[in-house]
Amino acid sequence: MTAPEPTIVATSGGHRVAARTRVLFDALVQHAVDLSGVHGRRPRILYVGTAIGDAEHVAARMSEAARVAGFDLTPLHLFPMPNIEDVEGTVLDHDVVWVMGGSVANLLAVWRVHGLDAVMRRAWRAGVVLAGVSAGSICWFEGGATDSFGPELRPVTDALGLLPYGNGVHYDSDPGRRPLIHRLVADGTLPTAHCTDDGVGLVYRGTELVEAVAELPDKGAYVVRREDGRAVEERITPRLLPTPGA
Repeated sequence: MTAPEPTIVATSGGHRVAARTRVLFDALVQHAVDLSGVHGRRPRILYVGTAIGDAEHVAARMSEAARVAGFDLTPLHLFPMPNIEDVEGTVLDHDVVWVMGGSVANLLAVWRVHGLDAVMRRAWRAGVVLAGVSAGSICWFEGGATDSFGPELRPVTDALGLLPYGNGVHYDSDPGRRPLIHRLVADGTLPTAHCTDDGVGLVYRGTELVEAVAELPDKGAYVVRREDGRAVEERITPRLLPTPGA
């Protein structure tokens, strides 16, 4: 099964702490799985941790989260070399790609070295749901605000561009991100930007934003447009998703 049309779930969330495990997949990951249309078998999730250097302890936590959720998870590592011989075939064989946060600048550079940028585009067109958090959100857009280069936030403008917008993540928890996104949209560095508070995700069919969803209450999504040389922000109230296992 694949999604009926190219689908992306771009988030500032997806994980939560649990009593027995370090990490559980939260409602945003479950929603990405639901959008894939899989039924009658265990969902297949490809976990991509390039943005945090393929940290093995994080991959182990994601594997445990997948076990608890009833998913089959495959980690795709690119350090020190791809851990899978047929990278493209493996990506296309999964229902959902979940990309972890970290350095979006490093992610983009490493993906391009290995041709994974083109693979992801083909997977998107084939109906594999592309999803992720933070860097794993920004990567699908034209660019956004990032701390990839140091503590001071800077723009990244050479992301994959599957979605023709800018992207702002952690909009409510990092006070520097909103003003930088506003400045980048106002001066034309970024196009219209779609932004998420922590715990919020944006769902795209093709390149159209069709819904904002949330795993936490009282959170927002935002569209920032350029009008008369200044940034104008519109708030979108997300639909609250049910908590998995609740």
